[in-house]
Amino acid sequence: MREARLILTCGLPGAGKTTLARQLAADRSAVRLTKDEWLWALGATPWDERTGENLEHELWELAQEILRLGLSVVLDFGLWARIERDEMRSVARGLGVGVELHYLDVPADELWRRVDARNSQPPWDSYPIRRADLDGWRALFQAPDDAEVALFDPSPESN
Repeated sequence: MREARLILTCGLPGAGKTTLARQLAADRSAVRLTKDEWLWALGATPWDERTGENLEHELWELAQEILRLGLSVVLDFGLWARIERDEMRSVARGLGVGVELHYLDVPADELWRRVDARNSQPPWDSYPIRRADLDGWRALFQAPDDAEVALFDPSPESN
């Protein structure tokens, strides 16, 4: 059996986090927890901040239970703030599991191209992301620097 890992995806909407999370979960036989998919399934939207915060908390609790069982988890949350990434890394290390960070750095125009294309598909067509939203989020996003990335474990493929 492989060593359990917490695998974090980090990036803005349109960066490719969910696509990567699906691939990592399949490659690693890991449980994938994607916040937006759960929100839609529960009848909420990603615009419902209170439900999103509550759901993220519950999914993080579930992820910790799964890690305690010795299984790997891919968390597809975005993790825009360094403090979130630091807290998750610290908790997971306290559980005795390795922690990987997969940061997807995509240029702004490509992010918008992808988001705009996604906006034409259900369920996003009913609750589209506007360019102004994306630009505002880019200003808030705290990209991990090399020093932060070095705090995480390398993925097995990079060894």
